[in-house]
Amino acid sequence: MTSQEESLIELKVGEKAPDFTVTLYPSGSLKLAELRGKKNLILAFYPKDSTPGCSIEMCAFSESLASFESADTLVLGVSCDSMESHERFSRKHNLKQALVSDTSGELGRLYGALREGHRSANRKLFLIDKNGTIRHIHNGMPDIKELLELLKLL
Repeated sequence: MTSQEESLIELKVGEKAPDFTVTLYPSGSLKLAELRGKKNLILAFYPKDSTPGCSIEMCAFSESLASFESADTLVLGVSCDSMESHERFSRKHNLKQALVSDTSGELGRLYGALREGHRSANRKLFLIDKNGTIRHIHNGMPDIKELLELLKLL
């Protein structure tokens, strides 16, 4: 359960992205600070593995992953699902991007993406530049072509 205070977090474009350390599926871990000066980051929160909308979104990222990589951008899908759920979801759809299992909801609360009173995130995307600054926030289903255009402007 999130507290009233935690549910009020609303990050804004131009702010420094809150630092975090996460474990990635299929392997490894990542600290946001490790990307500084090296890569942009798309942090894509989604509600639930293997649901229709989330499958469409994560498959779209996977299909365009080479374009994101050529724009020096790492794509991470984030949900409150377990690593085991991520494994099934990733294998079923042959996803190429890493997934973050935010079972505690800590990352979702830090970024204001956790649904109030729920154990799932809102569909919310953050584009963080190489300096660790939030450059774009999108609520709802993202447009991959629009994101790639925004990356060209960074």
